[in-house]
Amino acid sequence: MSTDRRRAILEAAARVIARRGVRGLRMEELATEAGVSTALIYYHFKDRAGILRNTLEFISDRADRYTSEEEDAADGPHDARQELEQTLLLEFQDLPEVRENSTAWGELRASAVFEPELRGDLARATLAWIHDVADLLGRIRPTAPAPSLTASAERLTALLEGLSTRWLSGALPLAHARELTRDAVAVELERLDH
Repeated sequence: MSTDRRRAILEAAARVIARRGVRGLRMEELATEAGVSTALIYYHFKDRAGILRNTLEFISDRADRYTSEEEDAADGPHDARQELEQTLLLEFQDLPEVRENSTAWGELRASAVFEPELRGDLARATLAWIHDVADLLGRIRPTAPAPSLTASAERLTALLEGLSTRWLSGALPLAHARELTRDAVAVELERLDH
């Protein structure tokens, strides 16, 4: 399958999951959304689980891109704390791609409660995110023990998921979600000092 065709299917899957949820994902709708046949989807992704697994990987990679691209800019972060804050705050961008990604992630996470085949892939993606945040925390507090860094990263990433859900559902203004994230970073860094 061409890389462009594969990407089109995964982008379409993220859109459909964000719009209809995992349980609402129908191969016919996905094929229409991607502009391909259902046979082509099954040929390359084997089954529904294959689509879900690859879509999860796609949205994780896309989030990595949009949370790190800004760091590469000339006016990007100048120290590790700014880099950590910026990485976390970039999860709260009022852009269609970010909203879609966050919504699809939340749908996949919620569906894993009922679809055990999603749990392993979701756990691995979550663990990778936790390790990335723990690495950033370790650059700020290099003498903090690894288990403490991991625990702080777990709290921060869990908080971001909850704040994202509230923001996306309209229960929390974007500016307030960002403020709460900055406050949480400060609390976790202070905690790592003790």
